[in-house]
Amino acid sequence: MTILSGWFPRLTIHSADSNGPWGSSGGGDDDKSGGPRNPWAQPPSGKPRNSGAGPSALDEFLKRARSSGGGGGGFGSGGRPRIPGAPGAGQLWAIGVGLVAVAWIGLTSIHSIGPQQRGLVTTLGRYSGTLEPGIRFTLPAPFVDVTEVDVAAINTDTFPDESGNDSPTDKLMLTSDQNIIDLDYSVRWQIANPQDFAFQIDDPRATLRATAQSAMRAAVATATLDDAIGSGRNEIEDKVRQSMQEILDRYNAGIRIQGVAIKGAQAPVQVADAFKEVSAAQQKAQGDISKARGYAQQVLAKAQGEAAAFDVIYAQYKLAPEVTRRRMYYDTMEQVLSKSDKTIIEAPGVMPYLPLPRVTRSGPETVLPAPVVQNQGAAQ
Repeated sequence: MTILSGWFPRLTIHSADSNGPWGSSGGGDDDKSGGPRNPWAQPPSGKPRNSGAGPSALDEFLKRARSSGGGGGGFGSGGRPRIPGAPGAGQLWAIGVGLVAVAWIGLTSIHSIGPQQRGLVTTLGRYSGTLEPGIRFTLPAPFVDVTEVDVAAINTDTFPDESGNDSPTDKLMLTSDQNIIDLDYSVRWQIANPQDFAFQIDDPRATLRATAQSAMRAAVATATLDDAIGSGRNEIEDKVRQSMQEILDRYNAGIRIQGVAIKGAQAPVQVADAFKEVSAAQQKAQGDISKARGYAQQVLAKAQGEAAAFDVIYAQYKLAPEVTRRRMYYDTMEQVLSKSDKTIIEAPGVMPYLPLPRVTRSGPETVLPAPVVQNQGAAQ
């Protein structure tokens, strides 16, 4: 009501003296009554409007606005009026700096460490501790820096490198029998000690690769070509894993070797044809050796069978020497004469040789007189 009572006299003056709220529509600055065209400015005479009445609510509002602000007569920077009770420029700067500080502290002091991770804390560049999994708090950066390291992931390095950074000769190795072999292998590893892994070695992956190549060359140098290509792979892989682990432990690398796998072993491309010929010759030699061993087994089995039969005959001979001797004589003569075209008969008064060319070899039975065996008693 106070605001409306202050405005009513103004509306009455303008409605009586002018055609609009800003005074006369003529082209002058003042209307006929000498009032100003701008309702916000003071009259030219310097006397305030409504001098008879007290200051209106709008006048009080404008007065407070002028007194609360800085320069510019109640207007803020850029000529815009200020709202009473609004913060000034200094207060806005303070609020902005506070928000930035809160965001800076929140983003650099609160760390979420995963269950498979560890947080390495460095204070002013010096290692100061390790954060376990969970929500952890530290001083803000740049005073404290936290590096998250995954200690559960299984990493795999292949040799040669799939990116092609390794030289083609890095996978050529010399065996103990002076043969060159082309090896493709891989190494599986994980981080065992994040502190040693991060701070003991400048480039852990490069150190790991150099260690793997050295250990593999040392293991292949003690094996033959056949072992490296065939059945000796498992032994070589185990030797390489043990050797790598010993070297990395001496370096305090913080790395655990999970395994080594040989993916391919073949001759170099330059001698691939000659290597195939050598392999074919070796396979043929192995085949011939196998055949010879089989034949030897057959001959040995036959000889063992004949020896067993002779033992049986000898046992019978000891029981009846005369009968056994006669039987052996008949069997031997039958085997000899069955293949002959001549028949020899030993009998008194008979021609000892009968040419019988027309006699076919149908296996006629030839009756021969028994050999004269002297009595052992008489012979003595």
